[in-house]
Amino acid sequence: MSEITREQVQHLAGLARIALTEAEIDTMTSELGHIVDSVAKVREVATDDVPATSHPIPLVNVFRPDVVGETLTAEQALSGAPDHDGSRFRVSAILGEEQ
Repeated sequence: MSEITREQVQHLAGLARIALTEAEIDTMTSELGHIVDSVAKVREVATDDVPATSHPIPLVNVFRPDVVGETLTAEQALSGAPDHDGSRFRVSAILGEEQ
């Protein structure tokens, strides 16, 4: 089994700003270890004669013309906002002091 540590899970949770309980850390440590092991097994089986794919069925993008339609005025867009300065939405900061 791959060696994913509790410290690594705690570090990743901190980067993602996800609060995890001790039980969740234990669960995630085990689950992430299984995921890494599964990827390693696939790498063992993958051969050079099998092309890499991102999807089992070929996909094609469907494009449409980019046509300007009716849009909201700034006043209409801001009418339901909890806080604004007359021309922009006002929101609280999302970055911590370490940023």
